Amino acid sequence: MRALTYDQHGQAGQVLRLSEQPPPAAPAAGQVRVRVLSRPIHPGDLAVVEGFPGESRQRFATPRIPGVEGMGVIETVGEGVQDLRPGQRVAFFPVPAAWSELLTAPTDLVVPVPEGVSDETAALMLVNPLTLLTLLRAVEDAQRSQAGAVVQTAAGSSVGKLVSAAALKHGIPLVNLVRSATGAQTLRQRFPELTTISTADADWRTQVRDATGGRGAQVVLDAVGGSLTGELAGLLDDGGTLITYGQLGSGSTPLESLALTPRALTVRGVSIGQWMTRTPEERAEDVALAARLAATSPELFEVAASYDLADFAKAVDHVRRPGKSGTVLLTSPAS
Repeated sequence: MRALTYDQHGQAGQVLRLSEQPPPAAPAAGQVRVRVLSRPIHPGDLAVVEGFPGESRQRFATPRIPGVEGMGVIETVGEGVQDLRPGQRVAFFPVPAAWSELLTAPTDLVVPVPEGVSDETAALMLVNPLTLLTLLRAVEDAQRSQAGAVVQTAAGSSVGKLVSAAALKHGIPLVNLVRSATGAQTLRQRFPELTTISTADADWRTQVRDATGGRGAQVVLDAVGGSLTGELAGLLDDGGTLITYGQLGSGSTPLESLALTPRALTVRGVSIGQWMTRTPEERAEDVALAARLAATSPELFEVAASYDLADFAKAVDHVRRPGKSGTVLLTSPAS
């Protein structure tokens, strides 16, 4: 089978390789084997390949296959599997080695694709909605039953648009931040009821202050980080919370520069990886919500482009393209 592998950390376009790998073992009891047709490239996937700050750069003894989300068709099922069948379309998360053509997955991490949901939407229907739910819970915790203004960065991203849709549904006073005037105009057309501000404007900080009633935000949802962190902390009202869930930006901000103690600010990290700590029943409820969202609001699962596994370098370049709208997919044929 074909798979994308890497044997050391580095720029994804340089260290990834398309290679032939042995297929996974036949599914054991409670498992299924899936022929993967489509899988997204998430920022977190690239971060795993490229390495996090402080990680060593030595070569790995065994090449690794990235990716944890995707969709495909079940080829075979293991003993005792009753609710899934060969030929059925499924989505999966979190299952390692998604950037391969075949994988074996436990049935509790595999979800039937609802009738009428396209393959493209199915490939995206778990991670981003589950990230949304994780963020909404973090916001609820930070607000402590006293709802105040919420500001989010990277509002034009796939997750950002889900947050905007949820804010309208739940009455969250949300202010969207994007990097460019063009991006701001596009998002205003998509969500005219919400305030959208471009950080390219010289007075963007003043605009945020005005949009939050002059007090500042109670919560900031930040997927950018880096040198922007200090600016975002400055937008918080005293006692506010900065929730960070991504590192799309560059640079860094010293923690001591944020005036955490005198202003009683909180910085909290949130990761989709924490979702697996929820109970099986809670996870099942979350997955059911994600599937309903994919079926009823496919426009929230925008695809920027699709590339065959062999064209991974072009796909990675597209992920980093300024002004990109939607998620880039890696695809492979059905047989």
